Amino acid sequence: MTDKTSNQMWGGRFAAGPDAIMEAINASIGYDQRMAAQDISGSRAHAAMLAATGVISDSDAEAIREGLLTVLSEIEGGKFSFSTALEDIHMNVEARLKEIIGEPAGRLHTGRSRNDQVATDFKLWVRDQLDAADAGLIALIRALLAQAEAGADWVMPGFTHLQTAQPVTWGHHMMAYVEMFGRDLSRVRDARARMNESPLGAAALAGTSFPIDREMTASALGFDRPAANSLDAVSDRDFALEFLSTASICAVHLSRFAEELVIWSSAQFRFVTLSDRFSTGSSIMPQKKNPDAAELIRAKVGRIFGANTALMMVMKGLPLAYSKDMQEDKEQVFDAADNLMLALAAMEGMVRDMSANRESLAAAAGSGFSTATDLADWLVRVLGLPFRDAHHVTGALVARAENKGCDLPDLSLADMQSAHSAITEDVYSVLGVENSVNSRQSYGGTAPTQVRAQIERWKASLP
Repeated sequence: MTDKTSNQMWGGRFAAGPDAIMEAINASIGYDQRMAAQDISGSRAHAAMLAATGVISDSDAEAIREGLLTVLSEIEGGKFSFSTALEDIHMNVEARLKEIIGEPAGRLHTGRSRNDQVATDFKLWVRDQLDAADAGLIALIRALLAQAEAGADWVMPGFTHLQTAQPVTWGHHMMAYVEMFGRDLSRVRDARARMNESPLGAAALAGTSFPIDREMTASALGFDRPAANSLDAVSDRDFALEFLSTASICAVHLSRFAEELVIWSSAQFRFVTLSDRFSTGSSIMPQKKNPDAAELIRAKVGRIFGANTALMMVMKGLPLAYSKDMQEDKEQVFDAADNLMLALAAMEGMVRDMSANRESLAAAAGSGFSTATDLADWLVRVLGLPFRDAHHVTGALVARAENKGCDLPDLSLADMQSAHSAITEDVYSVLGVENSVNSRQSYGGTAPTQVRAQIERWKASLP
């Protein structure tokens, strides 16, 4: 087949023929340049170690160190020219280093391979994202704690099936999300601790014959220890998968909260007012205030889930050690990290700025027979009825209230006694929503005293 025929098959996108096609599919510099700082940090640590172990001279190590700092300055200043022909960030940096310092640049790659180099760079980058997620989650938790503290005794309806269930407090609802994001925070920290082993020095797959000191480079780069098996070190992408898994669970929590904010800010609920900073107007309906930030957060979970699935598919059938398939490990992680950090920041801003409508919350808390369970509990506790009997009596009273168009506290004592003759005036002491929430004193319950205790526990636990 002629080059002309080949070009026609592939289309005008690859006018230069197979060489251009191979360059396009092989190059990763279009996205892995994001790891430039991590690549240069790894190279600096490696060069310092090579000098300390006598593999290269101190003068070469110093030239490499200074040259790498120059390269980093050029990249950060937007003056660096990235080349697709050089494939990736590692070769781009090394080629520019050679232009700057000459022959010593060729000694930098002694005792390592691009396999352990890219694994190290990627780990350092993911570790930075875990640290950023840690900070973002703490900021969001603090914003939720501020909301919970302000409304620790504000009553609102609690829901199951999105139907009014029992009264809770605004503070209690906010603290539910504190617990969710607190678990995300623990997963972030757990993932960071597990991934913090250095691949550097594993070389291509079997280690190296040079007398390198992997403990030294691990320590210089902030790792706890060097990875213990060179085959595993270069082929492991568990750290990226675990980051994506953790990000996916966190995105679920963000999406669930975003959904509630969309519902709560609607004209039908009016539970919260979102600030103008996180809302938009309509192009034709001047009355509209759309919760776009919450809706976009709700959508981010799809991209993050997709990234998780994509990397799982890349890794699922790979033999040890390195395969070029693993070049496809970064773009989806980069995208997921960007979207997670953006969603965390947007949610934190919305929570800090939003105003809860105490009157609307209270009005809704008393609707939908939300104290029916309190009535059933009273029948059990005071009259000694079996709970199933109490449930039946309460159901009959709910039906009576529905027929009369009122709520349970509005029924007369005669109405109450029509369902069970032993009911007394004392029953009204449990039917108000304030009484209901104050009675839920069990650990983790919605009573304001319990909510405030949980707030203090969380405030004490955060750095």
